[in-house]
Amino acid sequence: LSSPSGLTHESHKKDVEQVYLRCSEGSIEWMYPTGALIVNLRPNTSPASYKHLTVCIKPFKDSAGANIYLEKTGELKLLVRDGDRSPSKVYCFGYDQGGLFIEATPQQDISRKITGFQYELMNKGIASDLHTVSAPCRPCSDTEVLLAVCTSDFVIRGSIQDVTNEAEEQESIIHVGVNKLYRQKSKVFQLTGESGNWRGQIKTLLKCGVKPGDGDFLFTGRMHFGEARLGCAPRFKDFQRMYKEAKDKGLNPCEIGPD
Repeated sequence: LSSPSGLTHESHKKDVEQVYLRCSEGSIEWMYPTGALIVNLRPNTSPASYKHLTVCIKPFKDSAGANIYLEKTGELKLLVRDGDRSPSKVYCFGYDQGGLFIEATPQQDISRKITGFQYELMNKGIASDLHTVSAPCRPCSDTEVLLAVCTSDFVIRGSIQDVTNEAEEQESIIHVGVNKLYRQKSKVFQLTGESGNWRGQIKTLLKCGVKPGDGDFLFTGRMHFGEARLGCAPRFKDFQRMYKEAKDKGLNPCEIGPD
């Protein structure tokens, strides 16, 4: 978390402050914004790998007081306009497309304003998985399912307990009861209540039309801004079939107990 403050150069409203971020994910909060802020993302990876990176930012819901631009060789492209209240909107661009230039907008009372956002750097392949526009709700092929089992941030066997639709954010929240936890990168799925059942939530697009139903599924997906996002989710019996077929042919990309 980086938290610069405009009050440190209040007498120099035209000042430009530079911030260097080394982490692959985090957040920045600019309190009382004045002047401008240049955000330099410098991950601890080889510069040769920079061209394979995608940067995503997600403004805080109450972020205000500045416009956020994509800047490259002095040219500015507006990403987020001050006052834009698009809920949960994520803005992504290639690392080689430029850096972030945040410019404070004129304010009568800067003490009421804080500009902030979360950011993530990820491999371009992962980013396209998360933000695919072509067919985000299509079923995965057998090969895609087997690969998702090996590469996803979470892999669980579970059932859909309930689905909550959020029309404003155009998202659905799948409330999952977990029968078996194969892997999770973050503690999204946890033991709850005295019964000792594992539960968690997975988000997906509202237009995919997910509904509660009987039976177990294999849920896979990725963590994105602290939330579990749905990837491939075949019925568990279908996953067992495709896993056995691939294993018999020696084609399964990784080992996992499918029972």
